[in-house]
Amino acid sequence: MAEINETADTKTASIILHNAFFYDFVVWLAMRGRGSEFRAKTLQLARLKPGESVLDVGCGTGTLAIKAKKFLGPSSHVQGMDASPEMIARAKKKALKASLEIEFVDGRAESLPFPDGKFDAALATLMLHHLAPKTRRACIAEIRRILKPGGRVLIVDFAPSVPLERKDLIDLLHRRHGNLKFGELETLAREAGLTIIESGAFGMKDLQFVLARLDR
Repeated sequence: MAEINETADTKTASIILHNAFFYDFVVWLAMRGRGSEFRAKTLQLARLKPGESVLDVGCGTGTLAIKAKKFLGPSSHVQGMDASPEMIARAKKKALKASLEIEFVDGRAESLPFPDGKFDAALATLMLHHLAPKTRRACIAEIRRILKPGGRVLIVDFAPSVPLERKDLIDLLHRRHGNLKFGELETLAREAGLTIIESGAFGMKDLQFVLARLDR
């Protein structure tokens, strides 16, 4: 099978994906057609409310941000950010086709291009495993910075509770990039000074989730 065109960020030792069209296909294949279910559960776990401002960090081609905007309604403010210009370009086309006002911007997870306290909620789904350990910590610290007091972040990623033995697509993608250890999502949130509201198995594959809040 053809591979997603990707490059390594020499400054952060992290992975940046570039083949946006093929990325959408790989996500669909990896989710076995359950992508819509994944996005619906993500928005439910994030406890999003109409009118909130939401940032999708590492938004890829914008599918989740678009789903969030539809869910939250026109009074909401949804933005997506990704380090890949190709992903951002495809995300903008998708939003335009859906007639939705969503701002997609280029940016790095370890240096979010937004002011302090801007968002009510942030989503970081299936992106931390692309980052080197040091960059992951910087990313969560940056998310904390851009949250309003009482704001929330939902983190979803691969963090299997037992060593992976199978060789399906999810396993291969996970091994190809940075492995997260079981419990690491909670550790990252706590080290950033966030209060964990809820955490556990996402209910799909080896995905784990953490919902955390900024108390200050």
